Amino acid sequence: MNRTKRRARAIAIAQTQDNAKLVAARLLMLATGFTAACIALLAIRGY
Repeated sequence: MNRTKRRARAIAIAQTQDNAKLVAARLLMLATGFTAACIALLAIRGY
């Protein structure tokens, strides 16, 4: 494998790892928002 291909592969792997972190953070934010909405709904209903 020459230098250019190796560099392109390294960049692709780094981008994939960043994308996975972004997806995980987005899922965590969604779950947090959903939990907050459920708690607010329960608080408003008075349970």
